[in-house]
Amino acid sequence: MKLTLPHKWKMSSDKARALQKQLASQISRTPQLGRVRYVAGVGVHVRDQIGRAAAVVLDYNTLKPVDMATAIYPVTFPFKPNLIAFRDAPVLLEALARLEIKPDLFIADGHGIAHPRQLGFASHIGVLTNIPTIGCSRASLGEPDEELGATRGCHSFIRNGNDEIIGASVRTQTDLPPLYVSIGHRVDLETSIKFVLSASRHDLFPEAVRLARRNSRILGKVPKLLQNGYTQ
Repeated sequence: MKLTLPHKWKMSSDKARALQKQLASQISRTPQLGRVRYVAGVGVHVRDQIGRAAAVVLDYNTLKPVDMATAIYPVTFPFKPNLIAFRDAPVLLEALARLEIKPDLFIADGHGIAHPRQLGFASHIGVLTNIPTIGCSRASLGEPDEELGATRGCHSFIRNGNDEIIGASVRTQTDLPPLYVSIGHRVDLETSIKFVLSASRHDLFPEAVRLARRNSRILGKVPKLLQNGYTQ
């Protein structure tokens, strides 16, 4: 999978925030999905200033893995609230570049437009790849409009201070905690909720994201390989 990075990653926090505002203007909230044959989950795990990224592509009909890629690399941007993509995206994009199958849809472990500058991690990845992207996270977006039912499929919208709907609290499995779903890029919220639910069969997270999260953490168990910018 070929990617073209449209910007550098090493910059001041002020320049990063300005870039977020610029990229946010490129987000499409209109569904631009054709047939979804392949759905990919992406996740990043950072420990000891080393980023570990995994991308897992599933056949959407069967939810069986058909492609997977990983990358390990030292992070070059410190952890700063609301600037997570500048730390996590470079290693993830390295993993995505190694995929042999181009997915029709990304589901990212992170928020989309539910962000102070409307460019969370999922939206940032969506804009850079121009692939439809959905954000989902365990981290709360805020209080939902209504109390969320306990059964699978229940959802309630979440609004920002301007009363704009920015996401939804979604019950992917009965009696499990909710996921917080938001638009990443080239999807709307209704479509995002639909795909998150259909791709979540037995776990809190959609299967592709579950596998990506697991694989990124497994990479953390091989620290001896991480010297000198080693990637795999």
